[in-house]
Amino acid sequence: MNPGHASDVAHMLHALRLAARGLGQAWPNPSVGAVVVKDGLIVGRGRTARGGRPHAETEALTEAGADAKGATLYVTLEPCSHHGKTPPCVDAVIAAGITKVVAACGDMNPQVAGKGFAALRAAGIEVVEGQCEQDAKSLNEGFFSVIGRGRPYVSVKIATSLDGRSVTTQEEGRWITGEESRARGHLLRATNDAILTGIGTALADDPVLTCRLDGREKDSPLRVLLDSGLRISPKARLMPAWIFVSEAAFVQKAALVEELTKAGCRIFSVKQQGGELDLAEILQVLAREGITRLLVEGGKTLTEAFIHQGLADRIYWFRAPEVVGTENSVVSMPARSAKHVERLGKDTLEIY
Repeated sequence: MNPGHASDVAHMLHALRLAARGLGQAWPNPSVGAVVVKDGLIVGRGRTARGGRPHAETEALTEAGADAKGATLYVTLEPCSHHGKTPPCVDAVIAAGITKVVAACGDMNPQVAGKGFAALRAAGIEVVEGQCEQDAKSLNEGFFSVIGRGRPYVSVKIATSLDGRSVTTQEEGRWITGEESRARGHLLRATNDAILTGIGTALADDPVLTCRLDGREKDSPLRVLLDSGLRISPKARLMPAWIFVSEAAFVQKAALVEELTKAGCRIFSVKQQGGELDLAEILQVLAREGITRLLVEGGKTLTEAFIHQGLADRIYWFRAPEVVGTENSVVSMPARSAKHVERLGKDTLEIY
């Protein structure tokens, strides 16, 4: 990591904050932040737009205009150097007259992977790498997960009583956790590309699975349903959704597949492992479709499946102070220590 000067750190942290605002919205691209600084003043800034385009660098350079000439560009990820759905960002940086680029980290995408930095240096632009590198890598852990592992970064959300009992009902007034925890849960939804649940929860609760924070309703994640037997009703509140079904159900219920597809759903057939849908294959499909960050909100069976199969990268465990008792099942999790603990009103959030 490059410690950099205090001003470099401040400007990169600014760029990282801009990038953080795009989490859950920029897929299939990483969420990048960029700041253009000239003579100590910020003259342009930008972040990756919804859907991944325009890119952060071009947004910042457009805002800077003529002031970009002779300026320094702070960017949270190596500028792209290949022709995709937009021209290479390095071309825009060079054309704008930028004289120095400070970047947080390189891009693992084989189409870029150092080629962006090389193109900038070949054009006579000074390049400084590694400023706030770990912060940038953590921010885009989903993008790096897809490139390096072929699957999204998976976060699992759990809400239980003090004695570890799970309560699945989500009727108004029946929430086990308080208002602060629910707001934090909706923020998790807004910052993930997609939210996944199982057919058991869908049939029992008929959830909406949207973000209901004031002003962020448009940031609701894509909804994904695991429904091996394709039992969901086209009138379910989480429709339209991406639905994963067994190969047999896809064939046997062709009429329902067609009806759901016409209603805006996408239906994917996958193999089964031990009678259950193959979670590893589902994650691979989601990655190929551009999903980089996935939030799992399901019942006990689905939650434990992700955890015990080693497919949960992060666990958000919301604990309410109430004791529910033995009538509700206990969520089982391997022994581990919480990475972070915080209070949310009367509740406690443990992050593993």
